[in-house]
Amino acid sequence: MRDNAEWRTLLLAGVCYAVWLALTFGLRDLPFAAQVLLLIPVITLHSSLQHEVLHGHPFRNQMLNDLMMTPPIGILVPYQRFKACHLAHHINETITDPYDDPESYYLDPEVWNRKSAWLKALLTLNNTLVGRVTLGPALATIGFARAEWSKIRAGDRQLGGIWVRHLAGVSLILVLISRFGSLSAAGYFMAAYFGMGLLMVRSFLEHQAVDKTNARSVIIETRGPLAMLFLNNNLHSVHHAYPSLAWYRLPAFFQLNRDRFMRMNGGYRFRSYFEVFRRYALTPKEPVAWPLDRARLRRRRDQP
Repeated sequence: MRDNAEWRTLLLAGVCYAVWLALTFGLRDLPFAAQVLLLIPVITLHSSLQHEVLHGHPFRNQMLNDLMMTPPIGILVPYQRFKACHLAHHINETITDPYDDPESYYLDPEVWNRKSAWLKALLTLNNTLVGRVTLGPALATIGFARAEWSKIRAGDRQLGGIWVRHLAGVSLILVLISRFGSLSAAGYFMAAYFGMGLLMVRSFLEHQAVDKTNARSVIIETRGPLAMLFLNNNLHSVHHAYPSLAWYRLPAFFQLNRDRFMRMNGGYRFRSYFEVFRRYALTPKEPVAWPLDRARLRRRRDQP
């Protein structure tokens, strides 16, 4: 669903990069803490724009879309791997499946039962909002990197090439920041870490493990600053139903079809992110062990 308003995405990307350059290489009179705090939402916005372009915006040529948002200013995950994993995540029938959904936070119950007590406590804390924002980036990055390294060691040369290029780009950014930037490489890493943490406010309860596939994606009815920062993906049920619908079209489309979406997703809905904070700041949203089709998981475990 492409239209003549795609200039909004281009403009937003331009503003994002301009502010990033100013905070990273200019504005030297800003205190260190202010630089880091201001960079965090800029890096989060860049991640939101990466999500937008992998779904086919703003250009018809996907190579141009990818080139526009490939610079690894978030440093933790290669864009090409995020793109591949996220498109696999959009197979709605497998959402939350601990094996088939690359973005699932659930574990196979048998795998969960084999975890040590301290690791279970850590993963349970990660299922609270405070835990997800503070520990989530480390746990997600370490887990993802381990899985990727296993594939590379098994001979996936294409995957290895993606990571080599990503690490080269990250190294270049950190070297340039160290030599010419207005904050340290360590300060920049801190901003990138909590930029991912802020993004995880959005993904924290985007999905729930229930039998009805359409009821697995949330709707958070807010038009506040976080909705803008996440490019309206708080209306996540709408995004999964219409993944090619541009970010600036989502709110009006949702309002026009609100009753239908509420029926479709079984009322999995919150009024605002404040309600999410109030309910789940220190309370786990769900168990870590996947509560659905255990027979299916057994079949997956038995596969070679």
